[in-house]
Amino acid sequence: MLVNFPRKKSNNHHEQGFTLIEMIAGIVVFGVVIGIIGTIIIPQTTQSFDPLWQVRATELSQSLYNEINAKGFDEKSDFVGGMTRCNEPTAPTCTPSGQFGPDTGESRATYDDIDDYHGLNLSNAAISDAQGFTPLINGTAMYQGFTASVSVMYDDNLNGVNDDDLNGNGVLDSGTLVGNTKVITITITTPNDDPIRSSFIRRNF
Repeated sequence: MLVNFPRKKSNNHHEQGFTLIEMIAGIVVFGVVIGIIGTIIIPQTTQSFDPLWQVRATELSQSLYNEINAKGFDEKSDFVGGMTRCNEPTAPTCTPSGQFGPDTGESRATYDDIDDYHGLNLSNAAISDAQGFTPLINGTAMYQGFTASVSVMYDDNLNGVNDDDLNGNGVLDSGTLVGNTKVITITITTPNDDPIRSSFIRRNF
């Protein structure tokens, strides 16, 4: 007796992988995703540090401002009672523009007038207060990666330009100019090279 079993239907089509078009489309989509990550997400990771750096830069700038503003207007002024001001008829002339900077034998701890700070440059662990104290966080200098610089100029007309730079090229024309208004500019540069500048004026009084 013969028993006929039903035959399985043959599957003539084979399972197929991705087509070339699908692969190309996938590569394009992957490239777009990587582009989004590279242009949006990764920069935001770096920028997340910006607020902290800006706060620290502001604190450092304020600290330097307090230190400088507590000094006398000029080396030639009367520091006792302040009754005599340089540039007055019976007093010496103020310090010439070309002589701004520390006086002979002075260090930051002994600066006594504001133009002593002209040319002050500090960076990383060297950023400290006038007594040399460096603030630390977990044993590391708080301002690691920062730089701080100070410049002082005469600007009696308050136009933002050094009165002794008549050509506007950043070079002193005479070096002998004296005035009655000094502009002090403090520049703090954060670890991502973002300069933060602040300026204040001091009159001769």
